Amino acid sequence: MAVSKTLERLLRIRDLQEEQHRQALESAAGQLRELQAAKDAAAETERSGRAWVAASVQTGVLADRQGGLVQATAASRRAVLLAQHIARAEAETKRLHETFLEKRVERRQAETLFNESASRSAIESNRRSQRAVDDWHGSRKQREKSGRG
Repeated sequence: MAVSKTLERLLRIRDLQEEQHRQALESAAGQLRELQAAKDAAAETERSGRAWVAASVQTGVLADRQGGLVQATAASRRAVLLAQHIARAEAETKRLHETFLEKRVERRQAETLFNESASRSAIESNRRSQRAVDDWHGSRKQREKSGRG
């Protein structure tokens, strides 16, 4: 009894599904990292704008002060928007991670079924082989007895 082709196909499908979900999770995690880096850059731009405002107070240049305020305000708004995108991306990443884990469990279950079937098949094959050897020895002894008697 060979391992069922259906079990082989099931295992292959589960393996492919797990791989697809792993790639989707990695992609979402990469996008999340990009959003967090963009938020960090926006925070740095805001600090730079505030520093520009502080420097303009000492120099008295009004244009520098206004430019720094505009830069800091725009960066602050961008950081708020990015924080919202990050929250959505984190939720999506969490959902994808859970789905990936479910697919991993499904693949492992199929793998267990496949391995058990292969093991049963190997045991049955060994039994048949041993039975054939036993039959051969038995018939040999019978021939030897009938040949003498």
